[in-house]
Amino acid sequence: MAPNSKLNAKRKAQRESTKQPGKPRAERRPNEDSKAQYIPIELQQLLLNIFRNSFAEHLSSDFAPLLQEVKGHLYNRDFATAFGKNEYLEVYAARWSPSRALGYLDLLWELRDHLEFVSENSGADGEEENGRKSYKVVCLGGGAGAEVVALGGLQKLLSTLDPQEEGDDEKKKKKPRRMEISAVDIADWNVVVENLAQHLTTTPVLSKYASAAAKAANVPFANPEDISITFHQHDVLQASTPAINSQLAEASLVTLLFTLNELYTTSLPLTQKFLLHVTSVLQSGALLLVVDSPGSYSSVTLNGAEKKYPMQWLLDHTLLNQASSNKNERGKEEIASWEKITEDDSRWFRLDDRLQYPIELENMRMQMHLYRKL
Repeated sequence: MAPNSKLNAKRKAQRESTKQPGKPRAERRPNEDSKAQYIPIELQQLLLNIFRNSFAEHLSSDFAPLLQEVKGHLYNRDFATAFGKNEYLEVYAARWSPSRALGYLDLLWELRDHLEFVSENSGADGEEENGRKSYKVVCLGGGAGAEVVALGGLQKLLSTLDPQEEGDDEKKKKKPRRMEISAVDIADWNVVVENLAQHLTTTPVLSKYASAAAKAANVPFANPEDISITFHQHDVLQASTPAINSQLAEASLVTLLFTLNELYTTSLPLTQKFLLHVTSVLQSGALLLVVDSPGSYSSVTLNGAEKKYPMQWLLDHTLLNQASSNKNERGKEEIASWEKITEDDSRWFRLDDRLQYPIELENMRMQMHLYRKL
């Protein structure tokens, strides 16, 4: 069972196998939330272009038959086959990751003050730019690339942001920190992550007929000196402690985006154990961002009776109660391990109707929970 949207993809495959033909594009409403307007439409389109260019071979061919094969394997719960070939992984990423990347970027931008991507000071006077402390992000279940592209978009947005009403010296101090992104997944998504990383950090290929002005303006989406992207293949519920520790120990942010409920479904005890292990490894001040489908439930069996609990309740119970109890010594006051910073039980991200992509994309709805390690 992969922590990378397997069950969610299966549910989506079930819905898509029975639903009527898609609605015309004109019926998809632009994003009605004013907060979404902070993300320029031009930047959103550039991110979609990264997916389009990364998977151009599949998107320019007859995409539907291969996609139906993937959906069929997901529907039959044959995850080993569905995520066992590079072409299946690329089709999956081309189909489901673009809209998620935009939705994640919208959320990350809204949370930017909590996440502290921008460094107040770039270092001592005269210190070189490459002396900035890196911001390390571990994306658990992030093999399909949505998190990687969203974070690349955030880095771009922060690097072009011009703080208002501040002097030149102050502007120099507030710069985005170099971002080190580690995508972790059970399936071998390396080909997908490498492809997306290449298109994020290298100059796009232009037509030989491109104008001189277009060639002069052609630059990588993200400066490779400002962002690094790697992939690591691990089953987080079974991986050895050193393997997980090495990824988490210095993380500033850990994400579980449309992943946690799948882990709970695979094994609630192992997932609880893993969350407690994450608690023990993360440094103080590190953040945990959890995003999943609204209304997600997992079953717990006690004394032979099965009862369903909301994913949100299980998560809060583990981090805010159980993790704190584990730190508590007998006869001493309980010490909290986490604090919840913010949450949203149900939020929408709606695609702007002006965006262009070779296949139809979908709006997304999510619940969100952000915690800080104490």
